Amino acid sequence: MTNYTKPETIALHSGWRADPNTGSVAVPIHQTTSFQFNNTEHAANLFSLSELGNIYTRIMNPTTDVLEKRIAKLEGGVAALATSSGQSATTIAIQNIARSGDNIVSSTDIYGGTWNLFANTLKDQGIEVRFVDPSEPDNFLKATDSHTRAYFGETLPNPKLNIFPIKEVSDIGKKLGIPLIIDNTAAPIIIKPIIHGASVVIHSTTKYIGGHGTSIGGIIIDSGNFNWEEFKERQPLLNNPDPSYHGAIWTEAVKPLGPIAFILKARVTLLRDIGGAMSPFNAFQFIQGLETLPLRIREQCKNAKLVAEYLSSLKSVSKVIYPSLFTGENRKRVNTYLDNNNFGALVGFEIDGGIEIGKKFINSLKLFYHVANIGDTRSLAIHPASTTHSQLSEEDKLRAGVNNSYIRLSIGIEHIEDIINDLDNALNKATTSIKAA
Repeated sequence: MTNYTKPETIALHSGWRADPNTGSVAVPIHQTTSFQFNNTEHAANLFSLSELGNIYTRIMNPTTDVLEKRIAKLEGGVAALATSSGQSATTIAIQNIARSGDNIVSSTDIYGGTWNLFANTLKDQGIEVRFVDPSEPDNFLKATDSHTRAYFGETLPNPKLNIFPIKEVSDIGKKLGIPLIIDNTAAPIIIKPIIHGASVVIHSTTKYIGGHGTSIGGIIIDSGNFNWEEFKERQPLLNNPDPSYHGAIWTEAVKPLGPIAFILKARVTLLRDIGGAMSPFNAFQFIQGLETLPLRIREQCKNAKLVAEYLSSLKSVSKVIYPSLFTGENRKRVNTYLDNNNFGALVGFEIDGGIEIGKKFINSLKLFYHVANIGDTRSLAIHPASTTHSQLSEEDKLRAGVNNSYIRLSIGIEHIEDIINDLDNALNKATTSIKAA
């Protein structure tokens, strides 16, 4: 197949042309649990990894394989692994190289569910997560010790929206044998983490990739650019015999297959054992969403920028959080990492009057959906302090960029006049009711 480089073409053609048996142009849904082996030798080869292929849908499926290849190509990686959700993608990516007694260093600017996973669930499993302010990249180095296995950040962190310093942090890590794992859920296509040095990229495919609010899923992309074998002491899980898979040493086992030690281990040990596999039907849904992602994300970014400019003009709005409005160091990172003036489709703002006026605003919206999601074709709104970040302590909410008056908008592809009219009406109702009270 032609080596396409443009996202619009990759999203439609990479990893698939047509079914060789039927000529089907659309990727079929392989709704099956298992796959027939050609003979005993073929089966043995698959289980020994001397040959890659389909064994059981919990590990690999032809429909899911097309999605994995397409997203890996879109991100500039060598291979990918689809999972049942974005949360499972994050969990598997960490557990793949960290175990009890190890630690990772994470940005404070992350999704509330990820914070809770890191601060509580992984902690209960013996993996410590050290949170640092990413505005100063050296904070990652300061929090590092001999048991640090990874750095973690979000490219366009929800809800702060301050661009993560990808190159700066990845440069620190690569000298020490520490890969940077980046969640690029909020910025597909418009930010390319691997180009800037990220070693592993994850997405909640539920969001922009799916785009239609129909399916839950996640994906991990292996860049192929991290030299795991060079750092045997720093990365023992990839360089020592793995009792979970016949004593395989992953950096050696994959040499005939390419630089896929990280993603292959994740597939045949963690995905196999934990079972957080994406269903073939959901993979099919994500393939459909991916085909229009380059078009949708541009339109959503355009609408979001206009919304941010509108909100900035209002006296009732005390603060607007959107990358095109940033100044100073944050603006420099916007200019470095964001592509072609597409600033993302998330807009944050604060309304004078605190939590009560925020609730009234949410309840007064008609066009916007009040849901716990982002990246939909529809415009969405939520109050993070009482929902997505409600598990956090008051101190941790503020560290993550959430206060009681903060509203998060995920802008869709509706006509911009209808979007702004709905916001205008809801703000008028909210401010009028507070004044009347």
